[in-house]
Amino acid sequence: MNLIRRIACAATVAAIACTAVAQDPQYPTKTIRLIIPSTPGGGTDFIARTLSVKLAESAGAGWTLVPENRPGAAGTLGLAETARAKPDGYDLVIGQTANVSLAPWLMKLSFDPAKDLTPVALAVEAPMVLAVAENSPYKTWADLLAFAKANPSKPLNFGTSGTGSVAQVAAEQIQDKSGFKLQHVPYKGSAPALADLMGGHLDLAGTSLASALPLLQSGKIRALAVTSAKRATALPNAPALSELGYPGFNMVEWYGVFGPANLPPAIADRLNAEVNKVLQRPEVRTVILGQGQEPRPESRAAFAAMVKSDNQTSQAIIAKAGIKLE
Repeated sequence: MNLIRRIACAATVAAIACTAVAQDPQYPTKTIRLIIPSTPGGGTDFIARTLSVKLAESAGAGWTLVPENRPGAAGTLGLAETARAKPDGYDLVIGQTANVSLAPWLMKLSFDPAKDLTPVALAVEAPMVLAVAENSPYKTWADLLAFAKANPSKPLNFGTSGTGSVAQVAAEQIQDKSGFKLQHVPYKGSAPALADLMGGHLDLAGTSLASALPLLQSGKIRALAVTSAKRATALPNAPALSELGYPGFNMVEWYGVFGPANLPPAIADRLNAEVNKVLQRPEVRTVILGQGQEPRPESRAAFAAMVKSDNQTSQAIIAKAGIKLE
């Protein structure tokens, strides 16, 4: 019994000591590395570099963040490196729907995002847009749906940035709820898919609003709907699918900050508060909205719950549709 008590006391002292360290008001005392699991350019890189600069400005002296691109393994290499890092708040990574919620069900990973990473702060959501060419006969989603249901033997060609993409998963949800079929045509990125859409080789394309926004603004393609829970700020005239007979539909590409598992709560809370502060700055909101994305300050608990729910939903959709990476 005495041994058990001594062990219990030691554990209590260790816990108190860890808490004291985690609550050290001096954090951070050195440079924070923010891993970007993609190549320079694109949505992930944009978010990471914006946060790196603005966190240093907003949080004050002592905050220096250095973004580091670590692409590879379909965006999971940078996550794996963070999962192996010491949980002290000095190694963070930008995670997103594709590599946190979809990748575990599409490929074999050396780590488990649900167990080996700590959700710290949601940053932005990037709605998917369902678009047609400017000369398409489908002027509205209702037009496309009517044709699809009247011609079940002629599935519409639906282009996306690749197999296992957020747009493909969204399309599987749509088909499941609507009862019509889309012929998925995967591309190596959004640009070639949009080029073929404009060239008349696709009936419909699904891509991030950020990728499609210049073409939408120039009138070269037309949005039939967005896949977010509500209309996108950058595209207010395009209805959300939730308005078109799909209540509660919400499939977006989100981006957020993650740390290793067992990141001390006090450090994670501090990081969450600082990220949220940055996202509420007018100039940051303006630049994010200008990219076709939506700033999303959230509590740590809300972000963690969202990641968990998204993970479970993605697993079910991918399994039912039989989506497999080639």
